[in-house]
Amino acid sequence: MMIPPVFILVRPQMGENIGAAARAMLNFGLERMRVVAPRDGWPNPKAAAMASGAGRLLDNAGHFPDLAAAVRDCDYVFATTARGRELVKPVMTPERAMELARALTAEGKRVGVLFGPERAGLENEDIAHANAIVTVPVNPEFPSLNLGQCALLMGYEWRRQTVEVAPEVMGLARTDFAEKHEVERLGDHFEERLDAAGFFFPETKAEGMRQNLRHMWNRLNLTRAEVQTFHGMLRQIAFKLKQQGD
Repeated sequence: MMIPPVFILVRPQMGENIGAAARAMLNFGLERMRVVAPRDGWPNPKAAAMASGAGRLLDNAGHFPDLAAAVRDCDYVFATTARGRELVKPVMTPERAMELARALTAEGKRVGVLFGPERAGLENEDIAHANAIVTVPVNPEFPSLNLGQCALLMGYEWRRQTVEVAPEVMGLARTDFAEKHEVERLGDHFEERLDAAGFFFPETKAEGMRQNLRHMWNRLNLTRAEVQTFHGMLRQIAFKLKQQGD
């Protein structure tokens, strides 16, 4: 059975940031939080206010006096930090870390992700509990991330590894793509009106011009509603021109 990673907040300082982390977690389907020695005690009303609809994460969060107790049941632990590069541990991007987390949890392993206090981040003593370090490729002149932001990044990468999401979709707004025969009829309609207006000139280039128009219509990926709109435009133009001619 796959158990999603547990996010472990180590000595968090501001309740608002704990609440923001809870919201970020729930955004991406993560509901297991542990809080280690929070500065302002636990439970924290400011965290609950910030968490809003994610309050149940705080209600069910584990409260631990020290990090050793919080990671005791974990098989593999990631530490999110810009520090610790002098330690002999693999340093991963969030994407690679959550790819590994997915593989580990698929095997029934328990994974923990450590987040340090806002002011200084995780200490080397904290990172000693981790198997690997996760570092975000941020601006080296301003590497500090807010606790909620960091939780959001890790949650997003976890979600990407566990849910199949198409990289691009077309929002059709309650309509469908036009079928080929509908696009062909539109092309016929345009050619009819353009031919009447003398557009296909000179005759030696007319066939190439018609082909270019056909390629254009197929390249546009028109919806049925858009095809009907074009037909309506052409009919209205023809009607007005006829009135003027009369």
